[in-house]
Formats: sequence, C-alpha cells, structure tokens
Amino acid sequence: MNERDVKIHGIYHHFKEKYYIVEDVAYHSETKEEYVVYRRLYDDNSLWIREKKCSLVK
Repeated sequence: MNERDVKIHGIYHHFKEKYYIVEDVAYHSETKEEYVVYRRLYDDNSLWIREKKCSLVK
C-alpha cells in the first residue's frame, strides 16, 4: 500500500506472492501516523500492522 486510498476489506497481493486482507486503518497515538491493519490469508491468518506509506500491490 502506498499513499493512495486503502480499501477496507480489500485483498492485496504482496510482491512475495502472498495475499492479505485489509481489516482497518489505525493511527499511532502520539505521532498520528497512519497504519494499515491487515490479516495474512495463509498460514495462521495472523493480524499485522504496517505503515500506510509502505507498499503492497493490489
């Protein structure tokens, strides 16, 4: 994902050939920086966060 709009519940394809679903957008409590909350659609389906400015490919 990058600075463009992030679609909640959108499925994104990472360059490492894995798929993720965006669960929500969250904000750092002190810096107000935006983070994307996403779930891996493989292995343990764990929940992760990533800075919104970092990229995944849709």
